[in-house]
Amino acid sequence: MAGKNEESQQSGASEDDEQQSEAMERQSASPDVVYEAIRLEGEEELQRPSAALFWSGLAAGLAMGFSFLAQALLQAAIPPAPWRHAVAVLGYTVGFIFVVMGRQQLFTENTLTPVLPLLRDVTKLPNVLRLWGIVLVANLLGGALFAWVLGHTELVGADVHAELRAMAHEVVAPRAAVIFLRAIYAGWLVALMVWLLPGAESARLAAIVVPTYLIALAHFAHSIAGSVDVFYLVLGAQASWGDYIHFFVPTLLGNVLGGVTLVALLNHGQVKAGEGGGG
Repeated sequence: MAGKNEESQQSGASEDDEQQSEAMERQSASPDVVYEAIRLEGEEELQRPSAALFWSGLAAGLAMGFSFLAQALLQAAIPPAPWRHAVAVLGYTVGFIFVVMGRQQLFTENTLTPVLPLLRDVTKLPNVLRLWGIVLVANLLGGALFAWVLGHTELVGADVHAELRAMAHEVVAPRAAVIFLRAIYAGWLVALMVWLLPGAESARLAAIVVPTYLIALAHFAHSIAGSVDVFYLVLGAQASWGDYIHFFVPTLLGNVLGGVTLVALLNHGQVKAGEGGGG
């Protein structure tokens, strides 16, 4: 009888262990786990050679051109309707999907990833600035090359070029203060996307599409995606380099502020406070 009781207790304990194991698998990743995953990725990026960062950044800049092109293609294909913009901006997410799923270097992602190691060790600042500088220049070169080919070849028809011009003029039209504010939100959303990815698992595509769709839907300003738009005008002699600076400077500052302050610092503070409180 005692043996049966022991077997029953062992069986119950085994079932409890299995249930606890299954429950842990179904739990979302904790902030500490997400933080550590991103921090380790940041450490890895900081150790990459400059040449590798450049080529990866160039590929990302080229890929971001597809956000500009895909949205214009959809707008040209959809007849005028109240819901046209809401559908067409799905094209904007395409470049981000290519970049993130292809693990290419995009400047606005790097307002979070290498910043977490920096917040633990400020001596990494020169290496963070090296990464930022190389990736930003490479992204812009890639975007400019895509825009030049788009504007100087017969890659797309006149109807699509009309949409490309209209979209690009919308990017440079707002006042600098408005662009700056919109850029803060864009930087915030991109950094949130990066924060979501480690725990997204099978929902990685949604974790990319939802934040970037909101950026396009709300006309928020993204330094790389928006640069492709403005390069299309400038390299086609339809806007000046002054117009580009009017767009780029407040956008760059806003993206960095949104990514570093609203995501990196806040989530770093959340994790460090948890460590200080004993979990």
